Amino acid sequence: MADVIVVGGGPAGISAAIYLQRFKRDVLVLMKDQGALGKADSIENYYGIVEAVSGAELIARGVAQAERLGVKVRKEEVLAIEAGDGFSVKTAAGVYTAKAVLLATGMSRTNLKVRRYNDFVGRGISFCAVCDGFLYRQKKIGIVGNGEFMLEELDVLRNFSKDLTVFTNGEKLVHTPENVKIVADPLVEILGTDRLSGIATSTSQYPLDVLFVAIGTASASDFAIRIGALMDNNKIVVDADFMTNIEGLFAAGDCIGGLAQVAKAVADGAQAGITIHKHLKSIKS
Repeated sequence: MADVIVVGGGPAGISAAIYLQRFKRDVLVLMKDQGALGKADSIENYYGIVEAVSGAELIARGVAQAERLGVKVRKEEVLAIEAGDGFSVKTAAGVYTAKAVLLATGMSRTNLKVRRYNDFVGRGISFCAVCDGFLYRQKKIGIVGNGEFMLEELDVLRNFSKDLTVFTNGEKLVHTPENVKIVADPLVEILGTDRLSGIATSTSQYPLDVLFVAIGTASASDFAIRIGALMDNNKIVVDADFMTNIEGLFAAGDCIGGLAQVAKAVADGAQAGITIHKHLKSIKS
């Protein structure tokens, strides 16, 4: 069991990992990719940057720095996190355990570009199978996505209904799930009046009671909601020590709100690393 698992390899996560490593903590960073920052063409408003640098280069430098200091960094997509006697973190490669977890994957920017999508968020469009799947027992359930995150959510939904349809929205499936209907056509419009009643694709219409959105990779807020952490307008609520209402679950960076800048994320990570170290000392395990 590690002392800390950091989910996210951006400025907040790597900064926390570096501080934790300096405290001689056993820390593991799990990151799928470089996130939104990795798409930035030019950064020149961060301290010490003489010449403009791309977001991808800045992240690569941070990861290299952490690894040089002894931090273990693994490029694996996190699929689920469970709290119990410590935490278990599931990836496509296996399950890791730790005494504490830091969520630092940034803000969720996933949006389904389909007509009337925003009209039905919370009224038949859901983002959490664990939270809402039970409400749709034996109902017509749809889920949109094509990757590992979608498959993880689909496994949860199988407990509640056999009438399941996967909508890939024109994307290629990473793995083809069994015993579900698969619709590959692009989505065009959400159907319904007061609540969602179905979805229209480029070729047909499908009646549904609910549509779960599981596009791309799970975000920090996705994990927080599933564990039961408090949220405020899609931001994770933390205290002065960057800990959520779940003992041992911390969050830092864009996912907790505030100034969406590298400087703020680095500061969050540094402070979170210090407070996580203090938390681990207090539990003495």
